[in-house]
Amino acid sequence: MGLILGSGGKGGRRGRRALNAEINVTPFVDVMLVLLIVFMITAPLLVRGEEVNLPKTSSGPLQTNPQDDPLAISIRENGDVFIQTTKIENLSSLGPQLQAIIGEGYDQPIYLRGDENTPYGRIMDVTAEIRAAGYTRVSFVTEQKK
Repeated sequence: MGLILGSGGKGGRRGRRALNAEINVTPFVDVMLVLLIVFMITAPLLVRGEEVNLPKTSSGPLQTNPQDDPLAISIRENGDVFIQTTKIENLSSLGPQLQAIIGEGYDQPIYLRGDENTPYGRIMDVTAEIRAAGYTRVSFVTEQKK
């Protein structure tokens, strides 16, 4: 325990200890790390797109590059087409909408998710529109048989 005698010739308040004006950023960093973890967990779940009953096959999982950000196109049983969760009203507008979303990245992976009860012709129509827009990396998504 120490004792300061006198003001050292400075007099008044100047001799006293100066106020500490630093901001404690530890709580801020803690909150940011928690948010980062939450977004890292939820981001892959948002890629799925519209809910469809996928056909079951014995094929293995896709080998994807972690840096690729795939775009999901879903086709429901009644033939409705969705980009992620946005419904496409006219199939002929699918190509321009893909180009607006992806741009000129023609090697961008696109996941095509068709309901198992969707007519094969409808799936081929959607595939033809995607290919006509210039995108060649189309992968068909299925569920693995158990």
